[in-house]
Amino acid sequence: MAASSSELRQRRAAIAASVATGAWSTVKPFANGGLSGMLATCVIQPIDMVKVRIQLGQGSAAQVTKNMLANEGFGSFYKGLSAGLLRQATYTTARLGSFRVLTNKAVEANDGKPLPLLQKAAIGLTAGAIGACVGSPADLALIRMQADATLPAAQRRNYKNAFHALYRIIADEGVLALWKGAGPTVVRAMSLNMGMLASYDQSVELFRDSLGFGEVSTVLGASAVSGFFASACSLPFDYVKTQIQKMQPDANGKYPYTGSLDCAMKTLKSGGPSKFYTGFPVYCVRIAPHVMMTWIFLNQIQKVEKSLGL
Repeated sequence: MAASSSELRQRRAAIAASVATGAWSTVKPFANGGLSGMLATCVIQPIDMVKVRIQLGQGSAAQVTKNMLANEGFGSFYKGLSAGLLRQATYTTARLGSFRVLTNKAVEANDGKPLPLLQKAAIGLTAGAIGACVGSPADLALIRMQADATLPAAQRRNYKNAFHALYRIIADEGVLALWKGAGPTVVRAMSLNMGMLASYDQSVELFRDSLGFGEVSTVLGASAVSGFFASACSLPFDYVKTQIQKMQPDANGKYPYTGSLDCAMKTLKSGGPSKFYTGFPVYCVRIAPHVMMTWIFLNQIQKVEKSLGL
């Protein structure tokens, strides 16, 4: 007997729901990662601005903060926020989403058992590279917008927002210029994500399974460990990346560095290994809380979704 129209509607609705559920399960790790990163950026942006100014040689955290307030006003701390949010919408979406997808696949292949730290580190490196390749244009726009006020008036680019910056970069320098400094950006992202992602999952297992911590204590403790290792692993690469992305040609059109390796060698020769850790306290204060808040926001987003049956 042919199915009734009501039965056909029910079947179609069931198929549509199944497709929607499958699509959402695929998209969810990426959407959650991007949203959590964007929320964290809104809180951390002022500290990130101070960190960049320190790396550009404008003095200590206190001096930079005082000068910015006196000369540029409070709004200067949020200059480049649009680029920061765009960066999270691309970079963090890609890295956290790919990390969770790759981790889930690896756990399945491991018969559901927790992964060894080395494998987690390898997945973190891979996720970092994927995220950096996707987010490099927004990262370039962010660095340039934050550094613009430190340049002589005649050399300032005066980008209005992240999208104007991307448009100007393409128009003035070509499409490939969007990935200027992408080499050190990718290396820095790989090191940061190896420290951040692998240490977080490992710490969760330690605090929750071995030490019997509750949910809140586990998330806070693992987030703090994750933030520290992310900072320690990535600052040298972040320093080189910043120097490459903000450099300007001299009167003869020559750039101070031919590439990231040249920048690293000249920095090592002029300032020694400690030069790469310029601004480490502020960098750690910026990176660690951002990492912590990203994980905390992500945990809360997942709890809300679970309560809604998503």
